[in-house]
Amino acid sequence: MLALFKSAPLLEQQEQQWLIDTFIWAVENFDAEFFTKHTQIILPTGQYFPDSVSSIEQMATSVFKRVTSYAGMSAWPIQLVAPQQLQPQVFPRFEFSSAIRGEGCQLIVPPSHAINISFNPNQINQPQDLVASFAGTLATIMIHHVGVLPPGGKEFLPQAADALACFLGFGVMMSNTVYQFKGGCGSCYNPYANREAQLSETHTVFMHALVCYFKKDTLSKKHLKPHLRSQFKKAQKEIKALVSESANPLLLAYAPN
Repeated sequence: MLALFKSAPLLEQQEQQWLIDTFIWAVENFDAEFFTKHTQIILPTGQYFPDSVSSIEQMATSVFKRVTSYAGMSAWPIQLVAPQQLQPQVFPRFEFSSAIRGEGCQLIVPPSHAINISFNPNQINQPQDLVASFAGTLATIMIHHVGVLPPGGKEFLPQAADALACFLGFGVMMSNTVYQFKGGCGSCYNPYANREAQLSETHTVFMHALVCYFKKDTLSKKHLKPHLRSQFKKAQKEIKALVSESANPLLLAYAPN
């Protein structure tokens, strides 16, 4: 009878495990030291995006530079180009000296050409979508360069890129932009501004909560959309129990005291 009063878990066990395994994959392959010492939970506030801009191009450039810096990827050979300038390209070969993120990240084998990425002009009035789109693109580039498939293999690469973007610190914006409500003003809704999410809201919130657990974050919850906050709170409770019961040495090593 007591089972009747127990709430269902936020996700199925297999889905939870994939996200946890993907977090471990991220720690093992995408610079654990940078994650531990430097990764921040980036919030959609003026503290993190203080730049004043006067054009679409300035807005895109400003946000791109901020996102790249917070991800620890300023040294990567990536350049932002206008949408009309983006052409099909071959991913270049390049190598870093040791660390792949942060101040210790230095190119020792420069690429034959930079990696060009662009932006969606429709997202200028939806800056969280712009941030999340850049974060997802950077995560995809990082996965391609490192060349280690995520749990589940190649078919899970799009979902892993969203999860890795959360690992880079952009879980708030990733969670808030999975689905955009039309709201009460149909003329204000622009479906072309929405990013193409690969994880559901619940999966993204769980991954964000997982990152927040290890980063000891206490601020990001209030920056989530109201309907996501209860999911985040539930995810936090479940993650704490999962980690405490885990025998995985990596999870235990990164768990907060």
